[in-house]
Amino acid sequence: MENMDHSLLVEKFRPKTLNNYVGNENVKKAIASYLNQNDIQNFIFYGPAGTGKTTLAKIIVNSLDCDHLYINASDERGIETIRDKVSSFASVASFKPLKVVILDEADFLTIQAQASLRNIIETFSRTTRFIMTCNFIERIIDPLQSRCQVLKIVPPTKKDVAKHLSWICNEESITHEISELVPLVNQYYPDLRKCINTIQLSTVDGGANDLYLKLDQSILVSSNYIDKVITALANKSKFNNIRQIIADANVDDFDELFRALYERASEYLPGKEGTVAILVNDHQYKANFRIDKEINIMSLISNLINNK
Repeated sequence: MENMDHSLLVEKFRPKTLNNYVGNENVKKAIASYLNQNDIQNFIFYGPAGTGKTTLAKIIVNSLDCDHLYINASDERGIETIRDKVSSFASVASFKPLKVVILDEADFLTIQAQASLRNIIETFSRTTRFIMTCNFIERIIDPLQSRCQVLKIVPPTKKDVAKHLSWICNEESITHEISELVPLVNQYYPDLRKCINTIQLSTVDGGANDLYLKLDQSILVSSNYIDKVITALANKSKFNNIRQIIADANVDDFDELFRALYERASEYLPGKEGTVAILVNDHQYKANFRIDKEINIMSLISNLINNK
């Protein structure tokens, strides 16, 4: 990739304006109406990973005449962050008419931190706005939700994702076929970020300024194991058999399996889709804190087997 810009494509092609943001037209209209007044509500954007929640928050602050503070709550989740960084930022005088705090991945904040944040939102309501992003809205306490406009960020269609990826390839002069992108989209949908990162990792320098896409099939065929897991659960296979399927797949990211277990619950636990949703949600959240992700996913599989 000697001839290719070594900057991260996901950052290079991150939309900078609402007009360039793909999808969620109703959300964009609501936000645009506030931006026209150079003011916003407190927002909570929730939805799957990689669907543009953080991008939307950054577009907002870049469109306002404001000072802003960005905090990734997955790294700073305790009450100290809220008391020290957020409170200090909100209380200091500014030459700008507005201040905005972005709390990315706010569902990682502890209950105590969220309670403290609620008080800060009330105290500085005249001068400071808050934008939170999260994957799991149920992890945000009700008093915080009631003080914000809660907006669901829906991923674009697979067709739109493929078109967007093709556009990125064209902009980077990467020779490709749309048909090559289909398995990539199927593998990682709705996570556009993973798709873009995989394209960057899979771009080969053919010499003479010739860049072309060469996807490693091993990262794509691994999705086949998901079908095997679903089938095994439907056939009431034993725990050890399913553990072997997962071990043989040799994957270290189970996001796609989590989604498949949720979306295809009717195939292996008909009538218990609600129970599956609760179990998947709980284990997917725990995966963020556990070093051995395989143990976590097998704990979920065990719970699913025992619910038959």
